[in-house]
Amino acid sequence: MRDLPSEAKIIQMLLNRLERISVDSVWAHRASGLRGSLLRLLEQIEAGVSPESGEVKLILRSGFSILREAAREMK
Repeated sequence: MRDLPSEAKIIQMLLNRLERISVDSVWAHRASGLRGSLLRLLEQIEAGVSPESGEVKLILRSGFSILREAAREMK
């Protein structure tokens, strides 16, 4: 297996964490849609295609935002 770029590692980490959001959370549905976008980005990276950097940043930012909000909801 070749070494994946740091973006791919972050995407994998986000995918794992977004999957753990409770189905009872209002954020679960949003996380589900975002996971699809993250998977597409990861597939592009693994295929050697560089996704548009603005798109990557936006999707990563959205992922971290959903995680943050889901964590706040659990408090």
